Parts: sequence; structure tokens; C-alpha cells
Amino acid sequence: MRILVSNDDGYFAPGISVLAEALAGCADVTVVAPERDRSGSSNSLTLDRPLTVRRAANGFMYVNGTPTDCVHLAITGLLEELPDLIVSGINYGANMGDDTIYSGTVAAATEGFLLGIPSIAISLVAEGGGHFETAARVACDLVQRFRSRPLGLPVLLNVNVPDSTYEGLRGTIVTRLGKRHKAEPVVKSSTPRGEVVYWVGAAGAAQDAGEGTDFHAAAAGLVSITPLQVDLTRYPQMQAVSEWLG
Repeated sequence: MRILVSNDDGYFAPGISVLAEALAGCADVTVVAPERDRSGSSNSLTLDRPLTVRRAANGFMYVNGTPTDCVHLAITGLLEELPDLIVSGINYGANMGDDTIYSGTVAAATEGFLLGIPSIAISLVAEGGGHFETAARVACDLVQRFRSRPLGLPVLLNVNVPDSTYEGLRGTIVTRLGKRHKAEPVVKSSTPRGEVVYWVGAAGAAQDAGEGTDFHAAAAGLVSITPLQVDLTRYPQMQAVSEWLG
């Protein structure tokens, strides 16, 4: 099995190193990741300049672009053989609910899905710990399942792993996305030259975190797996908008 690994934290991030090492035990792994942290870049493509691909000392390839750029380049011309699976991560921090709209980790997997390859985004719900090895073992479990029981169709899975030992996990559950409150206010400060600058505020707390959501699963010590889709059409409103237009 051939696996393309990417992320949004950059090729030097500890999560991607742990993930690539773990997956190398059961697959042929290629890493193509951003040259720097591109968290929050969502599904953006770089169209206003050419991109470069370089190779680090550990063999990882890195791109001066976004996570989506990395996967797009890899699949559409960089790799001699297409991967059987794409795994994006391990992100340091949860990607649940509304996070998936902004997440570069999810975006890298989404690009693979859009190009017809089964893809997994995997994140560690970290709160000061850092059990990357647990998330890596979960990723390996999923890869082995893909190998032994292929789904037979492109699939996009968003996986959030509690920050605990592997033995401390309470199981795995399929969930839906929850929803956060609105973000915290921007943080206003000034530069040494007196220029006013703003930092985007932190994500809000969970609003919809009831049973069945990714938030609820992670809080209960369960690995959350949410199948995602890309079709943004709001079908129930199509008739109402048609009538509104007359």
C-alpha cells in the first residue's frame, strides 16, 4: 500500500514525524508537507506564484505553499505512482465542529478526496499533553482496516483522538460534527512603532456538544470518526429560493 502523508503544521512538526514513522511499518510512505506552519489555511491553493519542492535531510519533501498545494502537487504530477490512501496529520489540537472549515489538516485530506483518493485527517485533542504515539497507532489501525476491508469508494474521514495513552482510549465511535459558539473577540495590541494590530481571537467553546457529536466523543475518551462531504448545497432551501425568485 502506498500512503501520502501531509499536514498543516509543517514538515518539521513532531506529529508528522511520529505518523510517518508509524505508517512506514505497514506501507510505503511519502511525505509532502508545507515548509512552515500553515494552520488555518483551509482549502486555499497558491495561484499567484510558482511553487518549489525541496527535500529535507530525513527524506520528507516540503513545499512553499499550503497543505492543499502539497497534496495537489503530489497527486497531479510530483509522484510517479498515485497513493492508495492519504493521511493528513497528526495535528496538535482538535479539529472538531466548525474547525473543519478552517483546518489545513482537514483541507489536505479534502484535496485527496476531491481527486478521488480515500483520505483521513487525524488530530490529537491535545490539552498540554502530547500523546502523538496514540494518534499514530489509531492511524495505523485505520490503515490496516482499509487494507483488509477496502470501502471501494472515495471517503473523507475526520478523526480526533483523545490525548491519552493508547490503552486509555475507551473505544471508537462514528460521530457527526458538533458546533462551536462564535469566536472570542480579537486581541488588540500595538507594535513598537505604535501601529495598532489585531490577533484573531481563540475559537469559541462548544455549543452543540451533545451525544453523537465529535465533541462529546472526545470528552468521553473515545476516538471520534466523522465522515465528511464537500457538497455545500443546502437542498431544503432550493425550492424556497426558487419561489422567492418567482
